[in-house]
Amino acid sequence: MTTTIDARGQKLTAKGLATRERIVRAAAELMYEHGAQNTNNEQVREAAGVSGSQLTRHFPTKESLVRAVLAWQADSIVARHQAPELGELDSFAALRRWADSYIASQDMVRGGCTFGSLAAEVVKAEPAHQDTVAHGFKRWQELFQHGLSKMRQRGDLRPEADPAALAHLLTAAFQGGALLDQAAGDSTPLRDALYGALAYAESFAAER
Repeated sequence: MTTTIDARGQKLTAKGLATRERIVRAAAELMYEHGAQNTNNEQVREAAGVSGSQLTRHFPTKESLVRAVLAWQADSIVARHQAPELGELDSFAALRRWADSYIASQDMVRGGCTFGSLAAEVVKAEPAHQDTVAHGFKRWQELFQHGLSKMRQRGDLRPEADPAALAHLLTAAFQGGALLDQAAGDSTPLRDALYGALAYAESFAAER
């Protein structure tokens, strides 16, 4: 989530925006690899190539940096789900392409879902992040719900299909499968979870 206002409430210049983005990207990678609790300011400064004053100017507290990373990761997840080849996720073929793109990715094996991994860590350790986490998941689920609603409106799904419930199922299957992938070191759990969730969604397909 790009912001044009810094922590002091002042409008950021183009250079300031670029610095902020560099800090968030560096912090996101570190937190993905090591967790938020094991990521400190010195590591972020070194990875981002910024001074201590630059870091604290944009993010005066660890909490403000974690919130920014959560928002940035949510943006990244949403952008990936809006890839041209996925359209509006409004067909079974598009949903299969979405699933296959993650099953083939080694990211899930390496460290799990970028957003979900950090969300699971911080929402328990710091309840103040709950709203940010909930908003990120809501944006994600709304993409599925929108596509599934279009499918029901077109008659691809039977009227009794519940787009919101199916969106929850797809997101939960992804999150659980990604965690199991990380633990097992291979993509079989994610494949099984996503294909199972898609099979259930397809059980509501209208007869032609």
